[in-house]
Amino acid sequence: MFSIIVAAGWPIWPLLACSVIALALVIERFTSLKTVKVLPPKLLDETITVSRGSIPGPDIVTKLKRNSMLGQVLAAGLRALNANPRCTEDDLRAAMEASGRTIAHRLERYLPALATIASAAPLLGLLGLLGTVIGMIEIFGSQSPGSGAVGSGNPAQLAHGISIALYNTAFGLIVAIPTLIFWRYFRTRVDEYLLNLELSGERFARHLNALRK
Repeated sequence: MFSIIVAAGWPIWPLLACSVIALALVIERFTSLKTVKVLPPKLLDETITVSRGSIPGPDIVTKLKRNSMLGQVLAAGLRALNANPRCTEDDLRAAMEASGRTIAHRLERYLPALATIASAAPLLGLLGLLGTVIGMIEIFGSQSPGSGAVGSGNPAQLAHGISIALYNTAFGLIVAIPTLIFWRYFRTRVDEYLLNLELSGERFARHLNALRK
């Protein structure tokens, strides 16, 4: 593998850096977007059950907030009601929506960076394309001056130029395709989380409004 990297020339090093960054972002997103950290399946029902008789105290609300991202949205509604038991339905929804916007930002963190790599990837990647161009320059530079005949240059230089073009083009695709796939996967997963958080927040807001009355 190292011999291939060396043979590909310096243009492959930026591509290697992109691949390392993309891999780090993918691992980070897989860790941060676990269901248990975002949307625990039974948390909403359990919170509704606990708060059915009375509004939980600050200690329970704090514990709920630390539970998950959904817990933060639910805790925002409970805190608003604890702060002002006569608060309006609009105030309750505003508090939960503000928390939801913060969570949406956290869910989408680093996705733009992945999208930047992925958007360059389908066209072999800008850096991969740069490697191809440099390879072509070396090909033309290997031609004998004034001969006018293609292939009259040094065969070793010609082969080296072609190898740079092919190595960088291939590596551009290797970086591009997985990055694009993971970006689409995370984008879909985040959209699904946001929809479920919105639905859960709406259901909990109706529950709190009933308690308020």
